[in-house]
Amino acid sequence: MTGRILIVDGVPTNRIVLRVRLSSAYYEVLQAGSGADALLSVRLQRPDLIIAAADLPDMTGEALCQQIRALPVAPDTPVILIHPAPDRPQRMRALAAGADDMLSRPVDELVLLARLRSLLRARHAEDELRLRDDTRRALGLAEPPAELQCPARVAVVPVQADVSVKAVVGTLRTRLPDRFEICSPDEALRLAGGAPEVFVIVDTGSVAGAGLSLLTQLRATPPYRQSAIVYVTRAECRHEAASALDLGANDLLADGFDAEELVLRLPKQIARKRTADRLRSNMRDGLRAAVTDPLTGLYNRRYVLPHLTRVAERAIEKARSYALLLLDLDHFKTINDAHGHAVGDAVLIEAARRMSANLRPSDLVARIGGEEFLVVMPDTSENTALLAAERLRSVISKTPFTVPGLPEGGRQVTASIGVALPRRSRTEPPEILLDRADRALYVAKNSGRNQVALAGGDCALLAADPVGPPPRAAAAGP
Repeated sequence: MTGRILIVDGVPTNRIVLRVRLSSAYYEVLQAGSGADALLSVRLQRPDLIIAAADLPDMTGEALCQQIRALPVAPDTPVILIHPAPDRPQRMRALAAGADDMLSRPVDELVLLARLRSLLRARHAEDELRLRDDTRRALGLAEPPAELQCPARVAVVPVQADVSVKAVVGTLRTRLPDRFEICSPDEALRLAGGAPEVFVIVDTGSVAGAGLSLLTQLRATPPYRQSAIVYVTRAECRHEAASALDLGANDLLADGFDAEELVLRLPKQIARKRTADRLRSNMRDGLRAAVTDPLTGLYNRRYVLPHLTRVAERAIEKARSYALLLLDLDHFKTINDAHGHAVGDAVLIEAARRMSANLRPSDLVARIGGEEFLVVMPDTSENTALLAAERLRSVISKTPFTVPGLPEGGRQVTASIGVALPRRSRTEPPEILLDRADRALYVAKNSGRNQVALAGGDCALLAADPVGPPPRAAAAGP
């Protein structure tokens, strides 16, 4: 099923006819004969969308809308009201009560199904973003502070309008706090100053559907892909109205360019757009937080291990080598003990900065433990890896760390580094290579620290400035 829809109507025949139509379109259909039954169904069965008669036995459709909007489980559930012969005041009252649209009876099946597809598409997309946001919160990632909401930017694009667009926009400016601008279709596709929150395409002229190509172009243009689009057309253009919804319009004015109706519809579109933007931003921030060390800004173990697997697979495909550098700051605990953890954190940040500034763009450095760092170097020979390791050892030990909290003149910090490359005789899993780099690091530590050790082979003595014990390249066992 493509969605669960609740039909609310006091007339059984009306419910049956609509149920048959929706079931044939592969929707799961629920039914209620009164507003009270509908509210109970909303609480228990959580429909994706509600279609309700405007004249229920126990309440009006507008009252039902207001009560649905007040339910914690369904404040954003789309609601369509159906009236035997709605006039403009009734439509305005329905929109003001929270309805997404009001259709006349008998219901135009073409427009109804297009409207359902549009509303459910938006609902499912927002539900998915909310699910990811809930996962982000479950991981302990805090909600970012709410931003100050500034007036929205709305671009009104007349394609072949038969009304005074300036007059309608003038009314909108007096009724809404948002910034309105009028632009041609060509200008709409290359607006300066970023994407507007909403495009209003006014297509009410004699040629039906003239604005559909612009709608398609806006949806295909990356900067405007997330902008809301309100399509304005004429009542007799039912096929074009349905096409607009299926091509990506978020809302539809089927009875012309009505300022009063836009005053009711635009705030909802702006709010939905901003909610979706916030959820997407939260998801991106959550993904970054999940793979980033918050102290140093480097990648963490969660990111670097899958990255290492990809580098290893690529190395096999390209028949090239790669290298791992496992680096540990020497006697780091003494810094924390003598000067406090805040100073220790500052030392880690500075060490991360020095390492990042002395590696290639293709190399990846990650913090994988307290004072332990892993460098993944793709397309790297043994000689290049050893030179890089010695360069990192030198940039850490050569210049004293002068972070706040340390005595004047700073403090000397050194690092030991284990280097490992895949054996040429066979391919080996990345975790084995990481274990060999770890053993090489222990060799460097046991050889007096401030050393570079190569796993499974010998290497020449590397030039270095002595700090503490004289540095050398040690050899680790296989």
